[in-house]
Amino acid sequence: MRHDATESYDAQYAGLVRAIMEDGIEEANARTGHTVRALAGVTLEIADVAAEFPLLTLRRIPIRLFVAEQVWFLTGERIASNFLSQFTHIWDEFANVDGIVSTAYGYRWRRHFHRDQIADLVTLLERDPSSRHGVVVSWDPASDGLASGIKRKNVPCPILFTVNLLGGKLNLHNVVRSNDVMLGLPHDVAGFCLLQHLLAARLHVPPGKYTHSISHAHIYDIHYDGARTLLERAPAHPPILLRVPDDAFSRAMAGDAELVYALERQLSAQYHPQPAIKNLHIVL
Repeated sequence: MRHDATESYDAQYAGLVRAIMEDGIEEANARTGHTVRALAGVTLEIADVAAEFPLLTLRRIPIRLFVAEQVWFLTGERIASNFLSQFTHIWDEFANVDGIVSTAYGYRWRRHFHRDQIADLVTLLERDPSSRHGVVVSWDPASDGLASGIKRKNVPCPILFTVNLLGGKLNLHNVVRSNDVMLGLPHDVAGFCLLQHLLAARLHVPPGKYTHSISHAHIYDIHYDGARTLLERAPAHPPILLRVPDDAFSRAMAGDAELVYALERQLSAQYHPQPAIKNLHIVL
């Protein structure tokens, strides 16, 4: 399933929610004990994120949360109390007794595979802007998945992203193995599109197209009522624009808290979403 990249993000998102509610396959999920409606192979596309930052306005999304999380990722940390906890505790549930989140995406990107994939990505595209090798991986086949009978609190959902330069613009394609459409998807799209802006600023090019591909897009049974409420709403928000400072990438890598607040202020000033939808509880 794909959507027209010229449609607004809100319209594409509502179309996906409608498709899952009307045409999704309903089945029980053994790990969570919940029923879901799901579609396989879903792609959302924002043709030019410089002209539309994909921040969902059909309901309120907490801006500080996804901004702080993405900055934390770029620090390469895996201990939430190092930087992230001053903004949110969403990763605390996945930490071990020592406070370590073993599957923290930023740690996987920058340290886990004994290389700094983010720094290498920047170097690659600086040396060869035509390269098609800009792949950053968070999924570790040595430990993630394919282990029958082993239940783990967390394995990466966004398993890899690719970056390329076409026509002088930086494009990012995020590949997600599994996405909770009502809660996780809006958060992930905004966060990874912010990453796209930060990388583009570091490479001194404008951001271009953002693509979000999901292998298993689902809505949990406890979110069905929330999905129906959302589908009663019509997209009506003007485009939201994001302009990151030229030094934003280096500040993010260094864990600059003021960058989080500055980006939050910029987005919040333009953000006038429709009311929050209650009882959208996270399923772990």
